[in-house]
Amino acid sequence: MSIRLYDTSSSQVRDFVPNVPGCVSMYLCGATVQAPPHIGHIRSGLNFDVMRRWFAYRGYDVTFIRNVTDIDDKIIAKSRESGLPWWQIAFTNERAFIDGYTALGCMPPTGEPRATGHIPEMIEMMRVLIERGHAYAAEGNVYFSVTSYADYLALSHQELENLRQPEGDGETGKRDQRDFAMWKAVKPGEPSWETPWGRGRPGWHLECSAMVHKYLGRAFDIHGGGRDLIFPHHENEIAQSKAFGDDFASFWVHNAWVTLSGEKMSKSLGNSVLVSEMVQKWRPIVLRYYLGTPHYRSMIEYSEDALREAETAFARIEGFAQRVTEQHGLVEAAPLVPPAFAEAMDDDFGVPQALAIVHTAVRQGNAALAADDKENAVARLAEVRAMLGVLGLDPLDPMWAGPQQGEDLHGVVDALVSLVLEQRQAARERKDYATSDAIRDRLGQAGLVIEDGAEGSRWTLG
Repeated sequence: MSIRLYDTSSSQVRDFVPNVPGCVSMYLCGATVQAPPHIGHIRSGLNFDVMRRWFAYRGYDVTFIRNVTDIDDKIIAKSRESGLPWWQIAFTNERAFIDGYTALGCMPPTGEPRATGHIPEMIEMMRVLIERGHAYAAEGNVYFSVTSYADYLALSHQELENLRQPEGDGETGKRDQRDFAMWKAVKPGEPSWETPWGRGRPGWHLECSAMVHKYLGRAFDIHGGGRDLIFPHHENEIAQSKAFGDDFASFWVHNAWVTLSGEKMSKSLGNSVLVSEMVQKWRPIVLRYYLGTPHYRSMIEYSEDALREAETAFARIEGFAQRVTEQHGLVEAAPLVPPAFAEAMDDDFGVPQALAIVHTAVRQGNAALAADDKENAVARLAEVRAMLGVLGLDPLDPMWAGPQQGEDLHGVVDALVSLVLEQRQAARERKDYATSDAIRDRLGQAGLVIEDGAEGSRWTLG
């Protein structure tokens, strides 16, 4: 079965056919580094990390480019507010994003170019667009003329007559208020670069067109990003690049947001939950499970209760893997995932349906353990590891080995529960079964499962 993928431009799921047989080229709009990442930012990285892993599993050679916007209005505003150089703010937050991606198990991109490293490419693109009548210089700015490109707004399916471009700071000299800035004239105290049209700095949209052209060429397979980027950012990228002469992206893939009280999580709204704080409270592999397992086009409404549910669900998988390993030694992942799992992933990366196959295998494996059926238990764990490996969630993978941030809390809980179990064992030894059962029931109400064995009692999350 071929991979099928939802394309925002056509508003339908289409068969994926790469531009180059056996290869996949992906570009993801990455971070604007004016502040450290919240979990909504990292969700995008996780979604496309899973896609990349699945393409690789299916035998494709994947080139994955994720850019860094290290100069824009927001970074300059942060510099003014804090008194820190713009480049220091950008670099500090770029490192925070890398730390967040790494903590949650995202593979490094093939390349991670910065906007400020590609000024010559942007100048060349503007020069060609001006020569062809698609762009014009005015008062040190360079604007793209949206009426010069016939297919403008084909991605967002808007009508040009109804368009209102977001207002930009210092955008003077426009011939049409709907035109957008490719280059912004220098203002006092701002960083700037020399161009044939005066000193200034990049407009947001131009940088991605220039970097895509440099690293992926005139045509590539998948352009990704959050759904909030469809307009104006991605719409403007298309106009610039196609007017320049590129075929650009074959598929447009957009992930949904993480919301809080129904609103998009956003630094500007002040409702963001920082990754650096979350990994102090939750194990990173649990955060990956929580953020990476809903369908990429579905909203995630953030709540502590939802995270606890995700922790409990993942603990069932992890507990099964640990029990088989303790009883039968390390089990290697199977070379192939089950056909039902592959079918779900091939259908627009249907991770929720694929995850249901994982949980079914875990239940079957636990039943095999209870029946002392070693062969079946080991086979199910091999399948589970193969499936979780594709999702970046295999708890036995060395990537997750060693103490993780957030595990100190697990250690505290383990010590407290062990103390309670000692009290329960003492009650059993004096044949006070009412107290013993009461302790077990109270722990059960807290979501813990107590298993009694020849070597004593152990607990797992239910």
